[in-house]
Amino acid sequence: MKIRLKFEDRELTAVLNDSQSAREFLALLPLTITLEDYAGTEKISYLASRLSTSGAPRGSDPAVGDIAYYAPWGNLAIFYRDAGYASGLVILGKLDDVQRISVDGSLNVTIERMD
Repeated sequence: MKIRLKFEDRELTAVLNDSQSAREFLALLPLTITLEDYAGTEKISYLASRLSTSGAPRGSDPAVGDIAYYAPWGNLAIFYRDAGYASGLVILGKLDDVQRISVDGSLNVTIERMD
């Protein structure tokens, strides 16, 4: 399941995994959100509805480029730096090129399915 993230003059692609959470996220697309910087590690945005965590591990240790859902807060997270294990973090997929999203400040992003 491939998706495209469009912002400013950039375009990134990502591949989602085949989890229940990722399928529910895919069903929300297209989606235009504002990604805010969080802890100098990730870009986050709250989703309009919560995703299921059925069948997901209790937590994850995200890697650079991971797209994840943080169930306790109901937000999408895109990691541009390494972070430690977080309970309630569900990995949804992986960006193809994380360097292009590791910019200061917030980003208005449109996320859509790729056919």
